[in-house]
Amino acid sequence: MERANDSAFSGFILLGFSNQPQLETALFAVILIIYSLSCLGNGAIMLLSTMDPHLHSPMYFFLSNLSFMDLCLTTCTVPQTLANFKGKDKTITYGGCVAQLFIALGLGGVECVLLSVMAYDRYVAVCRPLHYMVIVHPQLCLQLVVTAWLTGFGNSVVQTALTTTLPLCGKNQVDHFFCKVPVMLKLACTNTSVNEAELFAVSVFFLVVPLSLILVSYGHITRAVLKIKSAQGRQKAFGTCGSHLMVVIIFFGTLISMYLQPPSSYSQDVNKSIALFYTLVTPLLNPLIYTLRNKEVKGALRRQMRRILDLRQS
Repeated sequence: MERANDSAFSGFILLGFSNQPQLETALFAVILIIYSLSCLGNGAIMLLSTMDPHLHSPMYFFLSNLSFMDLCLTTCTVPQTLANFKGKDKTITYGGCVAQLFIALGLGGVECVLLSVMAYDRYVAVCRPLHYMVIVHPQLCLQLVVTAWLTGFGNSVVQTALTTTLPLCGKNQVDHFFCKVPVMLKLACTNTSVNEAELFAVSVFFLVVPLSLILVSYGHITRAVLKIKSAQGRQKAFGTCGSHLMVVIIFFGTLISMYLQPPSSYSQDVNKSIALFYTLVTPLLNPLIYTLRNKEVKGALRRQMRRILDLRQS
């Protein structure tokens, strides 16, 4: 966003839900509680995956990366949102807005790729269990995670550069609670049809390609599980994939609602609510889903709690 036309430009005004001040007051408390729980849940998964030897496997290596990404996403957007909801000053600096735009966009791309990587991990675990540790070895895990981060932030560099070079002509009111590309394009005083088409194409790539790979992986998983004769064996095999599948449905369903909808499908307040769910609730649901549905994580948590109690008693 070029600032040359406004010598007094100091930043952007994040309107948020300012047309409903009573809603902002209620949201402040709710968001603060959810954000605190999200930090606690994702931090716990990261610590458990590092400290407990039983969780030193590819699945939990990917899960700890997912938790770290969720922690970064909420921290990128929520503190600024809380500050704007609480006080009368709803501004964000130009640099802060660009940083928020870059980080949120990059992390969204990382999660799309990372969830497809986790689906591949589940495919190998169910369909080729005897060769699992040979195929999904530590070097491959690291390469896949690095690829996810480079892909997500590589796209973010391009998108941020294209967005920040558009002229603003004095416009500085962002009709949202954080800086994101579709909203920032509305501030430009030039034709943004090329930018919008490019953003749509990239969104399709980051949503459709990973989701297609996930569906293919789960197609093979389903076929392999249905060949298992015992009901207990089928239940165990599906159980290893259930948590990941729930996260995929929530995450991709939210992003598709945000980026692949016709412009006039929802009101702006509904778009803000969807974005709030994506940046706040989804990062909270991920650790809850993996903790409540996963015996290994619950076991690791119990072991660490007993260890802490033993240290205090000794």
